[in-house]
Amino acid sequence: MNVFADIRTLVMSCLDTLEAAGTLPGGLNRSAITVEPPRDAAHGDMATNAAMVLAKPAKMNPRAIAESLAVELAKDDRITVAEVAGPGFLNMRLADGVWAGVVKAALTDPGYGRSTLGQNKKMMVEYVSANPTGPLHVGHTRGAVFGDALASLLDYAGYDVTREYYINDGGAQVDVLARSVYLRYLEAHGQEVAFEDGTYPGDYLIPVGEALKDKVGDAYVGKGEQFWLEDVRDYATEAMMDMIRDDLASLGIRMDNFYSEKGLYGSGRIEDAIQTLDQKGLIYRGTLEPPKGKLPEDWEPREQTLFKSTEYGDDVDRPVQKSDGAWTYFAPDIAYHYDKVERGFDALIDVFGADHGGYVKRMKAAVAALSDEKVPLDIKLTQLVKLYKNGEPFKMSKRAGTFVTLRDVVDQVGSDVTRFHMLTRKNDAPLDFDFDKVTEQSKDNPVFYVQYAHARINSVLRKAEVPVDDATLAGADLSLAAHEAELKVAKTLAEWPRLVEIAAKGHEPHRIAFYLYDLASDFHGLWNRGNDDTSLRFLQEGDKATTQAKIALIRAVQVVLASGLGILGVTPAEEMR
Repeated sequence: MNVFADIRTLVMSCLDTLEAAGTLPGGLNRSAITVEPPRDAAHGDMATNAAMVLAKPAKMNPRAIAESLAVELAKDDRITVAEVAGPGFLNMRLADGVWAGVVKAALTDPGYGRSTLGQNKKMMVEYVSANPTGPLHVGHTRGAVFGDALASLLDYAGYDVTREYYINDGGAQVDVLARSVYLRYLEAHGQEVAFEDGTYPGDYLIPVGEALKDKVGDAYVGKGEQFWLEDVRDYATEAMMDMIRDDLASLGIRMDNFYSEKGLYGSGRIEDAIQTLDQKGLIYRGTLEPPKGKLPEDWEPREQTLFKSTEYGDDVDRPVQKSDGAWTYFAPDIAYHYDKVERGFDALIDVFGADHGGYVKRMKAAVAALSDEKVPLDIKLTQLVKLYKNGEPFKMSKRAGTFVTLRDVVDQVGSDVTRFHMLTRKNDAPLDFDFDKVTEQSKDNPVFYVQYAHARINSVLRKAEVPVDDATLAGADLSLAAHEAELKVAKTLAEWPRLVEIAAKGHEPHRIAFYLYDLASDFHGLWNRGNDDTSLRFLQEGDKATTQAKIALIRAVQVVLASGLGILGVTPAEEMR
């Protein structure tokens, strides 16, 4: 049940009636017609822009259209008031029975709020994709939580979602990892070692070096790189990926696929992708002008093989092959996304850190070119996270050597708090993560406030002396819970299906967190009003029918809270300690 969609359907039906009567000309484009909450709740429950949208193509005064539409809408039992406002907006008030229907739907429909928006289209969400050189840090944590919640949201909205991690194991950084593990391996053999030349000094490599010793003994001791580099690189990469999988699991994240960059080299897939672009006339030999400011790593003052990315909105054409024949960093990324297109995905989403902002246009250009603009790519950038504890910036992790790890955060506050708080800001806005505030039990802490609402409802259900199963509650006489404060809660419940679609269309899971806070706030407000007005208390002594009606309302709140928390990957609290 989606009340906003239902009323929009009613608006369309009334417009059909007006067309049939000759009041409106036929064949008008109605795609921009919306039914939404009015900006000011005092104006009604819903508003439609139908008259404003149709006035110009119909060559009519918008107020005249709105007045005719209002007459037709008022004939429906769901509409108690339909009145014209301003130049032609139409505000509507709905009957209390509509909101009772919302409560019953939440109690009886396991899919309440779910959408068919995605029409089972195949959607790939690639996220995290950190270099396999160490444990995930707090920056990765935000991208991991955002990507996972977005994937869950899209699944909830009817998409066939695949979660994927791209393993950056084809670059020079994995050679540095191998050398770092080799030093820990020598250390395990009792040798003194020094971490120089950019090697990774974190303690997390100590057990990896020890495990390597257990596996190969002293076979690599005193040997040159040519004897051990490749084997140690593969061993170390797999060890780091095991660590990363464990880190992700601590946040409740499970990937469908792990895709290796290294697997692209020597497979012919990079060559196939570049050849495909070449066949489209998008590859040429040329020399780029030096960019202003700092020179990027892929710029050379000599002729290279270039991709005409400017034909698809990029600022400059991009090198894919260096003058010496080696592939640039961009080439395997093109091949990887070509593979995504070839796998038949209808749409792609990449979740990158803020430091990858310069990659957005070129990657979008590549996917547009490879798919003939049939497969959209949305790249979401996650901004930095600033950590605080006791009012001070949180210091680096000794285990990691240079940064605060994902595990540091989860160990401090838990997965649920980490996930919810990471979604309390839009992905491209900076986020402060204060360990004290995110565990504070107050209204100012959205994690606590939402969880407390769910737990509080549980406490009411435990104390109730009437049947509280959903089937029984759905049959309650909800006219006994029709105070304006109670109707406000029901109206917020009605916005859930609409909110899901808005969030899914915009790829904005933070909207779910915001909505849950608003719903929890409405519930807590109703609870507090019951302290002063006994008629609003959920348990009405000696009045079974009224008690069941009021419990039906708050149990519906609990159902929606649990659904929303499920999208965010947060376990609803059964009780607060």
